[in-house]
Amino acid sequence: MTTAAVERLTGERLTLDRGGRRVLDGLSFTARAGTALIVTGANGSGKSTLLRLVAGLLRPVGGRLALTGGDPELTIGQQCHYFGHQDALKGPLTVAENLAFWRDFGGVPALAVDAALDRVGLGRLAGLPAAYLSAGQRRRLAFARLLVTARPVWLLDEPTAALDAAAEARLTEIVAGHLAAGGVVMAATHLPLALPASENLALAPGNGERAA
Repeated sequence: MTTAAVERLTGERLTLDRGGRRVLDGLSFTARAGTALIVTGANGSGKSTLLRLVAGLLRPVGGRLALTGGDPELTIGQQCHYFGHQDALKGPLTVAENLAFWRDFGGVPALAVDAALDRVGLGRLAGLPAAYLSAGQRRRLAFARLLVTARPVWLLDEPTAALDAAAEARLTEIVAGHLAAGGVVMAATHLPLALPASENLALAPGNGERAA
């Protein structure tokens, strides 16, 4: 099985309130296949909120999302990988068992578990309980979930957090490969990402205005 090709992901005048606060106010964007959309802005400007909205974890009060291409029988959220701050790992399960669970849960299989672990530099730790991993290793294992299940849209929230330089370079190479294969990437970050093709979406502090 393979995923349907996508051309672009667009948001039109997206508005979202949380806790009596207008976090996003009439935001529009386009994320094109093959070009990463880098979302920047100060803390509280709505970077993580935007990614969670695209993933289907939050519901806007106004505006619309559209995916050109993809599978018309699936929601946009079902065609997204959301890589957030939480690792979502089970400590008693081994590294390989954690990844096998996410492969089976995800729907459309892609890389085999062993191959994905090798890509993120964790192949030799496949039999180790996830509870024994360092913060950076846990981050890499969580990222490997994107490799074992095929989804065209990757939503990355501070993807290089807790990674050393070598792991960051490895992750950046994987993201570049997804873009080269025609994937869509939105990445919220405070740090520069060395990707071959990218555009910037800067969220203004005005997104934090109080809701009416």
